[in-house]
Amino acid sequence: MNTLEQPRPPCPPFDAESAGQKVRMAEDAWNTRDPHRVSLAYTPDSVWRNRSDFLVGREAIVRFLTRKWNKELDYCLIKELWAWQGNRIAVRFAYEWHDDSGHWFRSYGNENWEFDENGLMLQRIASINDLPITEAERKFHWAMGTRPDTHPSLSDLGL
Repeated sequence: MNTLEQPRPPCPPFDAESAGQKVRMAEDAWNTRDPHRVSLAYTPDSVWRNRSDFLVGREAIVRFLTRKWNKELDYCLIKELWAWQGNRIAVRFAYEWHDDSGHWFRSYGNENWEFDENGLMLQRIASINDLPITEAERKFHWAMGTRPDTHPSLSDLGL
């Protein structure tokens, strides 16, 4: 690892508590919609597959997330721990957003994460599906930023 990189605890090997903490930290970072902040959780040479996009490195991640959040407006995300072992975590997630025409969507998916010994993500593999919804069907209601602790989880919402 680059000696200038700071560890990003919790670090592997993960247990239920530390894996859950890592998932919530990722959710909170993504809900800032700040590509630069999000990119710092990944190794400088992190490898991603996001839908049909293949990315390598933080610069590519920042460009990708900038495009994403310019398209996916009022983005609100909930992640939930699915499984963990050693330096790997599996997550399921859903997020809601609208396009510049006001059409709403709920996007569902799964992510597989692999971390280095310092808690930086080496690899992220995401499979995602989009479902058009009406504004009245939205289930995620909070202002930009961290999901309030009182807001229901994916399981609580039946998602």
